[in-house]
Amino acid sequence: MEIRVLGALGVRLCGVSVVPSAPKPRQVLALLALRADQVVPASVLAEELWSGRPPRSSRTTVQTYVLQLRDLIDRALAQGDGGPGASCAKDVLVTSAGGYMLNSGGGLVDLQEFDRLAGHGYRAMDGGDFPLAARQLGDALALWRGPAFADVPVGGQLAVEAKRLEETRLCALDQRIEADLRLGRHRVLLAELTVLVDRYRTHESLHGQYMMALHRSGRRGEALEAYQRLRNTLVRELGMEPSAALRRLQRSILLAGPERSDQEQPGALADGAGARPARLTRVG
Repeated sequence: MEIRVLGALGVRLCGVSVVPSAPKPRQVLALLALRADQVVPASVLAEELWSGRPPRSSRTTVQTYVLQLRDLIDRALAQGDGGPGASCAKDVLVTSAGGYMLNSGGGLVDLQEFDRLAGHGYRAMDGGDFPLAARQLGDALALWRGPAFADVPVGGQLAVEAKRLEETRLCALDQRIEADLRLGRHRVLLAELTVLVDRYRTHESLHGQYMMALHRSGRRGEALEAYQRLRNTLVRELGMEPSAALRRLQRSILLAGPERSDQEQPGALADGAGARPARLTRVG
């Protein structure tokens, strides 16, 4: 089985898609796919489908949607090459302890693979192995094909999960860019960061990384302009000033001598010469 939630919902069995076209069965499958190999209580599925106001017939209706999914699974199994001993639909979409579980059978689950690769990347960052961190985090981010559940109508449960997953993606992205900066790849990062700071207009960490990449590329004036744009946005939209860490970064760029971007080592723009830049956090 192949389960993908980092983008459009994709669940394939024996190479055949089992994603229904009807919106509510698709919601059920999305929540089961998100928690692959875990039991999802029927009450949680009802909460997702009817936003906390399930009808009296909700349990029966959920069972109907599960039967529809199992019908798709049976068709996929029939088209596969598993032979007479292949699993039946109830072995794939399992009824258990008042709920249901989508059994991945040890197949690819993109969210689990993302967590595994990102975890390796974070540990590499902590250990100072920036080439490995950049590679592992880059591989993790490559699993994303768009916003989570991009083609699924989301209720309360999936909406919260989609936001959580987006935060995990941004965290991995932040650390991958940090690793690339430490490897002196500031010029390569500029195009990517230009798009990111336009998309995430109050994300301080990305703006700080953009400022560092500009300065190390010999574009100190543009780095200071980027800070001023962020400050204006924060004051106008949130009524707050940039963080102390970002103000220190702006001051260090302002007081720096002539740019020596090709010789400057990653981490040189900090609270003190040669120190690591203070950690910037997201605002908004």
